[in-house]
Amino acid sequence: MIRAGVGYSTAANPRAAALEATGAALAQAGLRAAAGALCFAASAYGGAFPMIMRAVAEAAGTREVAGCGTLGAIANGREFESGRSLAVMVVGGDSLKAARMFTAPARGRAAEAAAELAAAARPHLGPNNLLCLFPDSYNLEAEPFLAALARELPGVAIVGGGATEDGSAGETFQFCGDVVSSNSVAGMLLSGHFEVAIGAANACAPLGRLHRVTAVRDNVIFELDERRAWEVFADAAGPLADDLPRALGYVFAAIPLDPEAQKLERNRFFVRNVVGASPEHGAIAIAHRPRAGDLIGFALRDGERSRVELKAELERLGQTVAGAPPALGLYFDCVSRGSGLYGIADHDSAYIGRQFPNLPLAGFFTGFEIGPLADRAGLLQYCGVLALLSPRRLH
Repeated sequence: MIRAGVGYSTAANPRAAALEATGAALAQAGLRAAAGALCFAASAYGGAFPMIMRAVAEAAGTREVAGCGTLGAIANGREFESGRSLAVMVVGGDSLKAARMFTAPARGRAAEAAAELAAAARPHLGPNNLLCLFPDSYNLEAEPFLAALARELPGVAIVGGGATEDGSAGETFQFCGDVVSSNSVAGMLLSGHFEVAIGAANACAPLGRLHRVTAVRDNVIFELDERRAWEVFADAAGPLADDLPRALGYVFAAIPLDPEAQKLERNRFFVRNVVGASPEHGAIAIAHRPRAGDLIGFALRDGERSRVELKAELERLGQTVAGAPPALGLYFDCVSRGSGLYGIADHDSAYIGRQFPNLPLAGFFTGFEIGPLADRAGLLQYCGVLALLSPRRLH
């Protein structure tokens, strides 16, 4: 059996908030003490993060506590996008074990950090595993880190999100036991007899067709289809191209997973920021390093597209876990989603609750997301990633 519960608080007193959230989580789970606990705390509590972690560990009755700071926490139908918020998930039961892990520093050590986390995880691996990671969004090179981690831990499901902050500190914080640090990666390994289902919903809709890279240096593209790259970008952006800062906030490079794809298809591409564009030089720079001959397209961040994608992904997950209702859910939601995208609060949580009623759900608004990308966990952006744990079905 898997037991899980989630609680949240917006109390002004940090210790009171931690105790309130943890108490509610234990009550929902029906536990007196937990095997492990996850804690996501808003930047408004920043100076009290160590106190919060000690209070959560004390109240939950476990040393296996991990999490991170965030712009806002997500818990049981609520999405907090500013101010004080703290979410706690507790887990327990005879089908599940929890083990916290941590590595630092993160900057410039992608491969080393992956090796260190893998070494910490291996002694705790069980028949089924879910590794939840909460890295520093500002310092970790996520793509090489995740590629290395996939090689180190083949077959282990990996999800998570980059820690965020409200801009007041200029750094993010990772939690592991009684350690609160920046420039690091914290995580929690859940292992035991269970089934894992993971889905990712993209907030971006394809714009037009794919283009062949015909002139590029590092991450700067000079030509697409032997045309000036700026002209191709401007054609895709349409009227947005007249306001370049706004265009860069809505139009992104879209990279197909299939190097010979004919078009951008649902769940078969990922997006990266266009970090610069020069009409004068005819070039664009993207947060990706394509090679000559690669295909790229463009995509628009769009609330309606995001809603449709989320609904479709939740329906797919519902079919996947049919017959084994999930015992818990973890949701990692890009900071560029939320009410700023949809115009209403608690949007994604409402859809998740409709598909999975009474699901203990916790998560936070992320700087980037870790979720399914082709055949392994990879770096996602502008996505909502949902991980579900269900009791193992008897066949």
